[in-house]
Amino acid sequence: MIILPAIDIKDGNCVRLLKGDYSTAHQVCESPYKAAEQFANAGATWMHMVDLDGAKDAKLVNADLIADVAKSSGLSVEVGGGIRDMNAVEYYLSRGINRVILGSAAVKNQQLVIDAVKEYGDRIVVGIDAKDGMVRAEGWLDNSEINYIELAKRMEDVGVKTIVFTDIDQDGTLAGPNLKQLDDLTHEVSCNIIASGGVAVLKDLVNLSDLDIYGAICGKAIYSGTIDLKQAIEMTTKI
Repeated sequence: MIILPAIDIKDGNCVRLLKGDYSTAHQVCESPYKAAEQFANAGATWMHMVDLDGAKDAKLVNADLIADVAKSSGLSVEVGGGIRDMNAVEYYLSRGINRVILGSAAVKNQQLVIDAVKEYGDRIVVGIDAKDGMVRAEGWLDNSEINYIELAKRMEDVGVKTIVFTDIDQDGTLAGPNLKQLDDLTHEVSCNIIASGGVAVLKDLVNLSDLDIYGAICGKAIYSGTIDLKQAIEMTTKI
């Protein structure tokens, strides 16, 4: 299982939110460059980056900064937030980003997912963010009527190979991931599943590995010190 330390960017700063509430945003590192450097020094090979302003405004906002941080880090990087058309997909993938995450677009514009997968294959990831099992979009501000497993099946049918699943109620809480929903998801689709939200301690990573989860995103746990990234990476490579 791979560990993906996370950098969420709002107003150019490296921040964390609680349960997706933008009013709870607080800076957790002096700069995204410094955070990425620390991740690389700890032995990370992948990094997860989100343009929070882009997710809310439905357009690329911090894209130049994200691409530059990714390039300077030397890490493999996946990016989400505000990617709503092929131009945005191409912007990132032409600037060294390894994978882009389509979130709201997967709910509202399935044709974009189809076109992107056709063009870029497994470099296209779908992010499914759910509250009480129902998918949310537009920076988690917009409700949908789609169950997370139903959407995952639709994405699998159009060729998506990797899904980032976030239980909004767990995100930023350090309360542990939603193992039940993740277990159900892994049994319903064959896609690689990246778990996001709630990871707090090493035991959470062991539990995810036991579910054959492909990857785990760690944000607040790293910044708050409840997980030592170097130790987590070393442990998960041995599981």
